[in-house]
Amino acid sequence: MKKVIFILALALTGSMTFAQDTPLEISGSVDAYYKYDFAKTANIPTSFATDHNSLSLGMIDIALKKTTGKTSFVGEVSFGPRGQYQSIPNSDNTYDEGNGFNSFNIQNLYVTYAATDKLSFTAGYMGTFVGYEVISPVANFHYSTSYLFTNGPFQNAGVKANYSFSDKVGLMVGLFNNTWNSYTADPLKGLNAVGAQLSLMPTESVSAYLNFMDGAEAGTIVDLTATFQLSEKFKLGLNSADFSNGDKIGYTGVALYPSVDVTENFGLGLRGEYFKFKENSGDESVTAFTLSANLKSGGLTVIPEFRLDTGKDEYFMDSDMMPTKSATQASIALVYGF
Repeated sequence: MKKVIFILALALTGSMTFAQDTPLEISGSVDAYYKYDFAKTANIPTSFATDHNSLSLGMIDIALKKTTGKTSFVGEVSFGPRGQYQSIPNSDNTYDEGNGFNSFNIQNLYVTYAATDKLSFTAGYMGTFVGYEVISPVANFHYSTSYLFTNGPFQNAGVKANYSFSDKVGLMVGLFNNTWNSYTADPLKGLNAVGAQLSLMPTESVSAYLNFMDGAEAGTIVDLTATFQLSEKFKLGLNSADFSNGDKIGYTGVALYPSVDVTENFGLGLRGEYFKFKENSGDESVTAFTLSANLKSGGLTVIPEFRLDTGKDEYFMDSDMMPTKSATQASIALVYGF
């Protein structure tokens, strides 16, 4: 589910029928933030919002979608730290003296063919199907991200088929490049990673996705995401994952996302996460709690946030740059979706 919302719907639904042409759809987001780490230095090693005591940029993200008959395409480009060097690879790693690495700025670039009203095929470079949180801040309740998000895949290039057994059960299977987050495969390895997703929507208030990917270089990841709309105002999200790539190399973790809509334009949410690196990946574990509010006005969402991370060992630094077991930060982000 690491995609903007409309990309998620397109990628996971195999029951779409493209009966007629549609206008070019344009959507996206812009975001900026201020963060203060109480250790007075960037201290929590998760993705994005890394600058301390600074009004900093996220990204401008622009997504295009067009349907013609049974075919469609999605193209998404991002400019800025969050959507450039922090979340996409540097093209072909070509380095130019004085200009640094190239960047194609591409988050998504793929085409889809709807063979029937139940079966579709997609090929290209796609936001990963693994995980609960996404790169675009519009689709996340919290502005900072989880350890599960940071350590999992961001994009997968390859081909996949989506089949809808019913409006409650769907299946995706695909072949992907030999490693995560790469526009190109090792020519000796090619598309040697296998991925699959089983989607279940037993009721209107429950949705679950069981995700799997396995490859000689990519490793093996099993991931479960689920959402439970427990009442009109209260929702609970779940993400659990296990990744391994060699003998006791990898991680395991679980995160819960309770949130409540206090009013139409004001919500409160908590993310509680336990994350552990496996023995030969450092054998560190962290428990993290993030409390966020969402204040909405039109397309703008203001996200004030407070976060406390605690490690089993002295995983962080204090204000004297000495090792410590905990880290605390506060931030406020402005996210505008269009």
